[in-house]
Amino acid sequence: MSEAQPSSGASLRRYLDHPRGGPTVLRIVLGTQLRRLRETAGVTREAAGDAIRGSHAKISRLELGRVSCKERDVADLLTLYGVTDDTVRDDFLKLARRTSSPGWWHQYGDVLPGWFETHLGLEEAASVIRTYEVQFVPGLLQTADYARAVAQLGHPRSTPEEIDRRVRLRVQRQELLTLPDAPRVWAVLDEAALRRPLGGREVMAGQLRHLLTMSELPNVTLQIAPFSLGGLAAAGGPITILRFLEPDLPDIVYLKQLTSALYLDKRDDVDHYLAVMDRLSAQSESPRESLAMLERMLKEI
Repeated sequence: MSEAQPSSGASLRRYLDHPRGGPTVLRIVLGTQLRRLRETAGVTREAAGDAIRGSHAKISRLELGRVSCKERDVADLLTLYGVTDDTVRDDFLKLARRTSSPGWWHQYGDVLPGWFETHLGLEEAASVIRTYEVQFVPGLLQTADYARAVAQLGHPRSTPEEIDRRVRLRVQRQELLTLPDAPRVWAVLDEAALRRPLGGREVMAGQLRHLLTMSELPNVTLQIAPFSLGGLAAAGGPITILRFLEPDLPDIVYLKQLTSALYLDKRDDVDHYLAVMDRLSAQSESPRESLAMLERMLKEI
């Protein structure tokens, strides 16, 4: 038996017993375990590709969790890597089947870009979500009316029905915050995002009240980066860092762009953005003073 089999089996069993994060995270966990088995067995990516009638590029995508994988391919790789324990093999095959199951967001496929599906899966599995927003209130903290204004701004050619579906997707996504094992959300909002009356005065007033309500949740921390700071450590666009309890999942930095997103998990990249977020949090108003600012803004509307 391969030395990696006991630890691999334990890690897979945790996800089989307590699935969280949908197929996105399961693909990453499965790919990570298969990579470890391959490296322990001393098998090259080329040889692994040959075993499943594919290429080394296919193995690379599989090990990074970018694609789901067929049970037959997983079975062939386990044999190649010397995994003979029936229980461990069965766990791998069960997980492979689950990587092909659609997440709850699959029903919104017509209005959901593929690059954002990855974020939804990672978000659901995260234990800590740290985010900095420059232009908008973070999606997890938006009201339906505010989300509608954001959707209309970003998708001016969409039909009213498509806008409705985008809003429903965002509202359903927010259910994550009140689950028993909800992640901790630590959000830093640029004052500009709160001063810009997106959707009109009433919509913005409702959004500010909602932020005050959300801040009462034990797992939500809000800070405001005021205009008085001048330059900020994160000069540029929004940043989200996701942290996971599962040791097979590294911290991931999510950088949203206009029509795509970057996902960074290399240690140097993650450390850089963690340092940026730490400086932002240190420079911004305290959570208590940030709530006082929200209350003052609400009175000014």
